[in-house]
Amino acid sequence: MAEQSCLVANDWLCWEYVTSRSQELTDATVEHVWITAVSVLIGLVVSVPLALLARRGRRWAAPVLGLTTLLYTIPSLAMFSLLLPLFGLSATLVVTGLVLYSLTILVRNVIAGLEAVPEDVREAARGMGYGPARLLWQVELPLALPALLAGVRIATVSTVALTTVGSIVGKGGLGNLIAPAVNSSFKAQVLTASVLCVLLALVADLLLLGAQRLLTPWTRGDRTSRTSRGSRTGRSARPASVKGA
Repeated sequence: MAEQSCLVANDWLCWEYVTSRSQELTDATVEHVWITAVSVLIGLVVSVPLALLARRGRRWAAPVLGLTTLLYTIPSLAMFSLLLPLFGLSATLVVTGLVLYSLTILVRNVIAGLEAVPEDVREAARGMGYGPARLLWQVELPLALPALLAGVRIATVSTVALTTVGSIVGKGGLGNLIAPAVNSSFKAQVLTASVLCVLLALVADLLLLGAQRLLTPWTRGDRTSRTSRGSRTGRSARPASVKGA
């Protein structure tokens, strides 16, 4: 008896599905990456001015943080339904919704990064003649990069997952494969598209981690010096304890 095809058997693991649908998987992955990247980039561009506005005082901080938090609590189906009259069934609809969801993470991390800049550094820059704009772009934002990039990493991983919801309007990247496969119990398609989605999130996080380490070399130095001090402390403490015994 000839061996039954894994597609016919509807197995979870099926290499025949991957090879026969490779173009479909590639197109869905490219769309997923494009929607995620555009959404996070626009979210970052929007979040910086909002964070600067919120930093001006409680009068602005409460509305900005409250609004971005409120947006994040709106269910995705409701969000897309509210945006549908404005953008129709388009990729713009999905990107706009994802941008709004990313703001609660990005705005808070930008604020946290800016607040972590030491006040004596700001005073030194002002003493050197730095105006507000120059102080922001050349001193505060560079020093806020660790927190800002940490927020970008979280927002990116979150957006990779949320992009799949765009399948309800046909613009969900790998979600376009997952949703119909779930309805038809097509196991190989559900597993393959889901694994690709997870791999995208992992790859994006690793790439952003590499970029963070490259752009913030001083944080690596701090960790190395702390580790070195801890190692020296541990070595010096051990002989003392033996002597005491």
